[in-house]
Amino acid sequence: MTPSDRALPLQHFASDNYAGMCPNAARWFMEAQTSGHEPAYGEDRWTQQVSEGLRELFQTDCDVYFVFNGTAANSLALASLCQSYHSVICSPVAHIETDECGGPEFFSNGSKLLVGESESASARLGKLTPDAVESLVTKRHDIHYPKPKVVSLTQATELGTVYSVEEVRAIAAIAKRRHLKVHMDGARFANAVATLGCHPSDITWRAGVDVLCFGGTKNGLPVGEAVVFFDRALSEDFAWRVKQAGQLASKMRFISAPWLGLLENDTWLANARHANAMAARLHAALRDVPGVELLHAPQANAVFARLPQPAVNALHAKGWRFYQFIAGGGCRFMCSWDTRPESVDAFAADIRQACGA
Repeated sequence: MTPSDRALPLQHFASDNYAGMCPNAARWFMEAQTSGHEPAYGEDRWTQQVSEGLRELFQTDCDVYFVFNGTAANSLALASLCQSYHSVICSPVAHIETDECGGPEFFSNGSKLLVGESESASARLGKLTPDAVESLVTKRHDIHYPKPKVVSLTQATELGTVYSVEEVRAIAAIAKRRHLKVHMDGARFANAVATLGCHPSDITWRAGVDVLCFGGTKNGLPVGEAVVFFDRALSEDFAWRVKQAGQLASKMRFISAPWLGLLENDTWLANARHANAMAARLHAALRDVPGVELLHAPQANAVFARLPQPAVNALHAKGWRFYQFIAGGGCRFMCSWDTRPESVDAFAADIRQACGA
């Protein structure tokens, strides 16, 4: 089956943002729609229920806020942790560094992002490493250098890899020793939890994370990320930041209610497990295709590979969409909560054909 002869709508592998709402999220969205009038600006019962549900999920009394997207979540969370003369340490391929159009710097009034370089294998897989953090923190202490204040981890990383519990703890330990806060960009946090098989608290506050930007949009929601402060002292006046940034939805229930669908029966985890499984299926299908160089085994819901340019052109000509700018010359194939096995198999077959196999 190819894009030209399939009966079902074409599914793409460019981004998990391409997928629509999962049924559970859609059901709760319509529940909010048909519930009549509700208080505005987050005072509705749906937002309160979801906030309480996230506290139960993480097993701690966290403070929860909802914003429209990941860039806003990361930017506002980091702004709440930094002054303008501070800096944020992150991986060279972190989303806040490469794909947020200067949002973190803008909303913090100038906090500088410092990228942690390392020659280690972990760094080549998109991870920030303890030695890179230590190097930047100790590099300079003079008043002419932006003072490090936050360490930011992307979980799962932009290269589809996952920090283990031990890796998060190791970086958080350095951060605490150096009086830094720990921020986690969890746009694909669910996929990381699905891979690790741990409790979500084990790679967040129990490991030393202060603030998590918990992604829902890539995991079955129509829109909306949750900013979760595990240290409530850090969220002082955060509501005003959200409002000032244009992120306070007047009809907040339509952002928060679908979250109830994710939390119900651990749908958030089931969605992530499925996306991860589809990535594993695609990786397995491409393993023996001549001309395809798989860059590393998938740990979440993405497959990274190098293909001959004629093959890339042929796939684009057939209508397939995927990104190339993320993998340093390779291709990123992203699976979603709704990716069908048939779509994976059709895509793999077209890759095989494009490579002349």
